[in-house]
Amino acid sequence: MAEDLMRYDQLAQNALRGVVRDALRKVQKTGLPGEHHFYIAFNTRFPGVILSERIAARYPREMTVVLQHQFWNLVVTDELFEVELSFDNIPEKLVVPFNAVKGFLDPSVQFGLQFEVVQADGQKDSAQKPSVEGKTPSEAEGESSVADGAKPESESGEAKVVSLDAFRKK
Repeated sequence: MAEDLMRYDQLAQNALRGVVRDALRKVQKTGLPGEHHFYIAFNTRFPGVILSERIAARYPREMTVVLQHQFWNLVVTDELFEVELSFDNIPEKLVVPFNAVKGFLDPSVQFGLQFEVVQADGQKDSAQKPSVEGKTPSEAEGESSVADGAKPESESGEAKVVSLDAFRKK
């Protein structure tokens, strides 16, 4: 087989990250429509990710945030998104480059994507190719688990951090 000098794998990754970017831009402009909500998993060590020391210590490799009820100041650029969430009733600002995103799920419509994250040294973070997940919302939400002792979303609208492993194909 001929060598892929076009790097179609990278072109596909960039195109699918554009889906995430465009979805977040819609939310930035008009808010979340209907029952839509997003689980966004990302590599916390990726260059350009900005987290407080407290959150970085709690999630040293990966975390998943849920954009649903209470989030503020969502800003989306071509390269990254910024959002403010509450963790244990403490407001936190997150800055996440799209290249750090490992997974995106909107369980309300059974749509999900998984990405390879390339580390700064060129090593792949995951052997999985981008894929569309086909779980029903009840399957996805029923499998979700709170990672590393984070508190689930409460009546106060506190942010919930879940493990993306619950949404991966086994």
